[in-house]
Amino acid sequence: AGWVAGLSGQDHQYSQFFNAPVYLNPALNDQFDGDLRANLVYRNQWTTLPGSPRYFTASVDYNIPQFGGGIGLMFTRGTEGSAYLVKNNISGIYSYSVGADNFVLSFGLQAGLTNRTINWNYLVFSDQIDPRLGFDPALATNAEIPPYNNRFYFDTGAGVNLVWGDFMIGGAVQHINRPNESFTGVKATLPMRIAAHASYRWDLNRYENLDEDEKSFLIPSVVLYKQATAQSVSAGLQFKRRGVNAGLWYRSGGENGPGAVVVSLIFDLFINKEGGEKLRFGISHDAPMSKLSYSNTSGTTEGSIGYETTLPNRAAPYRKFQDTRRCYDFY
Repeated sequence: AGWVAGLSGQDHQYSQFFNAPVYLNPALNDQFDGDLRANLVYRNQWTTLPGSPRYFTASVDYNIPQFGGGIGLMFTRGTEGSAYLVKNNISGIYSYSVGADNFVLSFGLQAGLTNRTINWNYLVFSDQIDPRLGFDPALATNAEIPPYNNRFYFDTGAGVNLVWGDFMIGGAVQHINRPNESFTGVKATLPMRIAAHASYRWDLNRYENLDEDEKSFLIPSVVLYKQATAQSVSAGLQFKRRGVNAGLWYRSGGENGPGAVVVSLIFDLFINKEGGEKLRFGISHDAPMSKLSYSNTSGTTEGSIGYETTLPNRAAPYRKFQDTRRCYDFY
């Protein structure tokens, strides 16, 4: 049953990383202009391939201005392959920020529990394949099936983020404790996932007497991922004006995956501007550029929704570093 220990893959990546900020970096927890924020993002990858991967992340974070930080909760679910390899994770997050008039430095800690399951009944073994007819479900297999099909383990992560003027840079490490994912006695360590990201906010109306909401911005960004031998780079540009954000990206696939061109479109709907109440809708589509053809996969689609609000019974309107550029200004 040694083959079972190898049923391990790399963590998924969202093309709309800016709409899953807590998944990208726990230091981005509580980094928003309000009291309470909720984010949902769903990724349907290579939609026409059998057993195509599907991922979902939901997060809620809450500002605690008296402590200069916040707390958060994140749930992530992934379903991969025709054998329905399912991974569920729930994590708590704590973040804290320090800063001054021209910079904010944030730190985040993450800890949670992951459950990993697989349905052995959907696996196909070599002795179930007829040389002439192909797979025959009536054929019994002599392969040794492990007695367990689920695994629980503790998981941890940490991150840091710096906003200095119109520049932002950050990094995060997940699976710091390198948990064992194996369904058997053969150890299968989950490798650490490292993410680094940087963005620049270019004000196209810098010398014009306009409110921030009336200005136009170009925001180039780059995100680097590395997990074991797998690595990729996502680089692109967003144009942001009056609650509309359009982006064009290229993501390299590294040695093991296909590269892709990504188009994204984000809409911010301000329900109550003075109360900080905002809805965000996002859609993006990936078109593979190598190793996989678009005609065979139909690409990858992501949808997201976010909600921010200021609670009516919140006592103190003052927020730490409220006049300093924050990470939410970059997406």
